[in-house]
Amino acid sequence: MELDAAILSRIQFAFTVSFHIIFPSITIGLATAIAIWEGLWLKTRNPVYFQLAKFWIKPFAITFGMGVVSGIVLSYEFGTNFSRFSEITGSVLGPLMAYEVLTAFFLEAGFLGVMLFGWQRVGEKLHYFATCVVAIGTWISAFWIIVANSWMQTPAGYELVNGHFEVASWMEVIFNPSMPYRLTHMLMASMLSATFLIGGVSAWYLFKKRDQAFGRKGLSMALWAALLLAPVQALVGDFHGLNVKEHQPVKVAAMEGIWPEREAGAPLLLFAVPDMEAETNHFEIKIPKLASLILTHELDGELQGLKSVPPEDRPNVPLVFYSFRVMVGLGVLMIGAALWGLWLRRKGGRFESTAFQWLMMLMIPSGVISTLAGWYVAEVGRQPWLVHGLVRTMDVVSPLPPERILFSLTLFVLTYSLLFFVYLYFMAKLVRKGPPDMARLEQHMIGVNAPGFALEWVKKLQHEVVEN
Repeated sequence: MELDAAILSRIQFAFTVSFHIIFPSITIGLATAIAIWEGLWLKTRNPVYFQLAKFWIKPFAITFGMGVVSGIVLSYEFGTNFSRFSEITGSVLGPLMAYEVLTAFFLEAGFLGVMLFGWQRVGEKLHYFATCVVAIGTWISAFWIIVANSWMQTPAGYELVNGHFEVASWMEVIFNPSMPYRLTHMLMASMLSATFLIGGVSAWYLFKKRDQAFGRKGLSMALWAALLLAPVQALVGDFHGLNVKEHQPVKVAAMEGIWPEREAGAPLLLFAVPDMEAETNHFEIKIPKLASLILTHELDGELQGLKSVPPEDRPNVPLVFYSFRVMVGLGVLMIGAALWGLWLRRKGGRFESTAFQWLMMLMIPSGVISTLAGWYVAEVGRQPWLVHGLVRTMDVVSPLPPERILFSLTLFVLTYSLLFFVYLYFMAKLVRKGPPDMARLEQHMIGVNAPGFALEWVKKLQHEVVEN
């Protein structure tokens, strides 16, 4: 079989960006959670909040480092594998990537050391300020990356000069039509990824009957967050879907498996097997007219189908179709888990249910998986366009020998697989080690606070541990 340089370049970029996105989707939420816990500790002096912040700061640091290392590669791949794309869009995308480094990466790097190593070296208020700055930095970083990607989805504020994109309005470039929806959707997804990681690890401590006060507080706060975030994410997703229908109707058609040029009263397909060659679906399980109701708010609303464009202008329908259902299915499961937790809370069971603990442990990767599935919907659904409606992916691939791309792809798969297993090993090691013990906690508190306060806090923690 003859190797295709364009396909191999796309596979390589898809693999590296999929690996990278795992880590920001966790660090954005974890940084926010750590800032909240540290603020609650300063306000209430409840030692369990201090335990949560101290424990999760190490997984955050490991995950943040993995995100930085894997993200650097992506910038180079634009030039090595898609050189023509870098040339014609550099005036727009280049500054956006530079703004991300100048406003977010430097901000995070400048205060990360204080956050990680400054507990006993700076005052508690200054340390909290550093923690908040790092959390804000992760949000700013997400903002610029989403701006760049959203411009590729819904380009605006540009003019074409000799085949190159030039900026006509930075405001229109930055606040392009899909950016607010995609930014909100991604930030919410990151919060949910961290929420279910925290909830699942906390449930593991309860299941193992160790560090009970720590586990209960972590699980309780995670479930309150999920109860708020998961339904709001569903609402944001609905608004986002309406925006995609307006600007990228073929992507929506692939998501919903709609083939006719126009279809009124389109059903919602719970399951189907899309067939791109036959241009139809097999084994459909559907709810009549529900897709039209969701996307047009009318039972007989009309939707554009895949046959409205030539086959060469259609994305990979099965991949988009199934990825969308994975994302939505996990979202529904998140809402269900949050509601089950609320029921247990009202029942007074305080999460002693072994079945519930197992569910939360199994859902540890659910946020990351749903985020990945959402990115596949967004990125694969945009194909064959790299800049929607303007630049085809196949037209801007670098003229590289396929064998070289295959070699680098193989190295990426082997290296990243090893890195991922090392990452999981150290994360599991931190979880097994558990939160800071009493002696270390007392030593820290005496190191940064008056001894009288320290003794009072340690006694509170001792009381909670004995009580639970």
